[in-house]
Amino acid sequence: MPDIGPLHPQVVHFVIALGLVGVLLRIVSLAWKTSWLGPAAAVLIILSAGASVVAVKSGTDAHGVAERIPGARAAVQDHEHWGERTRNVLLAVAGLEILALGFGSRRIGNPLRFLAAAGGLAAGYSIVKASDLGGAIVYEYAGGVGTRSGHPDDIMNLLVAGLFHGARVDRDSGRSEAAARLVDELLQRRPEDTTVRFVAIESKLRDRNDPAGALADLEAFSLPSGNRLEVRHGLLRAQALTALGRADSARVILQALLQQYPENRGVQDALAELP
Repeated sequence: MPDIGPLHPQVVHFVIALGLVGVLLRIVSLAWKTSWLGPAAAVLIILSAGASVVAVKSGTDAHGVAERIPGARAAVQDHEHWGERTRNVLLAVAGLEILALGFGSRRIGNPLRFLAAAGGLAAGYSIVKASDLGGAIVYEYAGGVGTRSGHPDDIMNLLVAGLFHGARVDRDSGRSEAAARLVDELLQRRPEDTTVRFVAIESKLRDRNDPAGALADLEAFSLPSGNRLEVRHGLLRAQALTALGRADSARVILQALLQQYPENRGVQDALAELP
């Protein structure tokens, strides 16, 4: 069978949506007798069970990349365990639904539907648990973000995001020098990125306490009027000027920005905070 690991994110969402809606419809159908609710629930649960088989296969094919990430192995194995359990429960519930469809309205059909509803509750719990563990792999260990494709550009995007957020965490924790080093690495990786240049300038202001250097960097490039980064450029200039004791010059810049962007809360707050 071919490697279907890249399809794992798409397939699991079918399991979640079809399974949870199917279980909900099955429970409702027991209390509200209509001609379509029961069959609809059965079809959705059967489809979810089929999708779960594909989801487990695709997850097995995809787990290698995530499992190699330091610290992620246990989380990946927990997710696999719950994924397999979810598949097994869904297949059992689907079997009950097929039997119930086969017996139709006969006396044995209703007990089977009640059993399917009870099993559906267990399946619903397993779906939620497996989904939560899968989300942890993606969002807490970057088990899919930037790593799933293996493409150099995607991995670089992941590294850039890690450097950016890591610098913020270090700064907020009072580790200014560590934050500055991460920003330096970020600038080395993306020297032509205007957003990264702003991050580096802010780091000069906040991490290295070098307002003169920050102001020189800001004056080294300009932005066309109306550019969405124009406000950030002006705010950073105002911060650098204020740190240099030139609050009047900072006020001129901020007032000009406020005329152009009268609803901008950042500009309003910066003006209010001037000495």
